[in-house]
Amino acid sequence: MKKVTSKSEFDTAIRSPKITVAVFKADWCPDCKFIDPFMPEVEEKFANDLDLIEVDVDHVGTVSEEQNIMGIPSFVAYVDGKELTRYVNKLHKSREEIEHFLQSAVEVYNRRS
Repeated sequence: MKKVTSKSEFDTAIRSPKITVAVFKADWCPDCKFIDPFMPEVEEKFANDLDLIEVDVDHVGTVSEEQNIMGIPSFVAYVDGKELTRYVNKLHKSREEIEHFLQSAVEVYNRRS
């Protein structure tokens, strides 16, 4: 997963015509560390449909505040710079829940006219 290190890099990444899912995390977050081992496999599973980027809420300016991220890890899907859908809460997230969200993001994208 590509790590975004600045607000301008984030803004550029989400402007893609392909789905870009920002994963908002922090080094100190236990639930973020829980998802780390399986995220490479999840990313590979969805590689044809979307791009995943990692946004450290403590190191990427005001991005998390501007995106109304209240809990981490959180997932927000963007297309052409606009939010498509989000999975944002402060609860622990399982691999199945994350994959379900990513699949639903692909379905929402495919239903757009």
